[in-house]
Amino acid sequence: MRNKLNCIMLIDDNEDDNFIHQIVIKRADACHKIQVAESGMEALEYLKKGKNIPELIFLDINMPRMNGWEFLEEYKVLDKDHKAEVVVIMLSTSINPADKEKAYTIEEVKEFKSKPLSLEMLNEILDNYFADK
Repeated sequence: MRNKLNCIMLIDDNEDDNFIHQIVIKRADACHKIQVAESGMEALEYLKKGKNIPELIFLDINMPRMNGWEFLEEYKVLDKDHKAEVVVIMLSTSINPADKEKAYTIEEVKEFKSKPLSLEMLNEILDNYFADK
């Protein structure tokens, strides 16, 4: 049996998606804290504070001001203390194959999944990356 993660972060500007994804995470009893950021900029500000660094980030692509790709460029240069043990999963409605291909060229991105997050999808991710936690 795996232990709960300390924190999972949702980076998505869609309130409905965030609401649904929080329900799934809570149902799975997957973590102690769910941190929601509605933009890449808000997420970076949170991460730079260095408190409750998430072990798992679900990142949307299409967001205003700073999209998922722009977030990843800034995320790459963050101090290691602000991104320790973080698994980034792109979670998007994009059906563009180029987005999926691009995601897999970025070292920080572990997987590209289609919304919405399901209980089965979450459990698979937790088993793949956090089974020994």
